[in-house]
Amino acid sequence: GELGEDPEGERLIVAALLKVTIVSAAQSIWTGEAQQVSARTVEGEIGILAGHEPVLAILAPGQVRVTTADGQQIVAQADDGFLSVESNTVTVVSRVAELV
Repeated sequence: GELGEDPEGERLIVAALLKVTIVSAAQSIWTGEAQQVSARTVEGEIGILAGHEPVLAILAPGQVRVTTADGQQIVAQADDGFLSVESNTVTVVSRVAELV
């Protein structure tokens, strides 16, 4: 069957968490587990949940928003960088990044 047809499997995907790392050229800004990450890319806004297909996107100047595993909001200003998603691991690499 198709991925996602099984209701049990669907719940497992929703319950999974993302491993998120936000780094700048100078330092690590934030690392942790998250329910969701959203960011502005040169192609538009992107929202990432567990189970997202692999992607590599160039960031547009703006904010990267992380909803942590316990529901808190982390916001980082990120300019001149990229975002990658692979196997529930999200990496944001930016020349200049800071928590706001």
